[in-house]
Amino acid sequence: MKHRPPEPEGGTVLLVGTDRERIVHHASELLDDAELYARMSRVHNPYGDGHASERIARRLYTWLEAKALRGRA
Repeated sequence: MKHRPPEPEGGTVLLVGTDRERIVHHASELLDDAELYARMSRVHNPYGDGHASERIARRLYTWLEAKALRGRA
């Protein structure tokens, strides 16, 4: 698995540390402020679109199906 360092410059990540109060404050701010949430959610996600496993499963299914059909011929 490739290590991906956090990228706060991209706008999708907010580093707040490990202090419980800071975590609660920033999480609450994000949940309560619709404009902030919208701004962060519209930024390009550097980690992908979240659908890689679906594409991989489709490709594997197609490949296995083709392999099975070749085995019957």
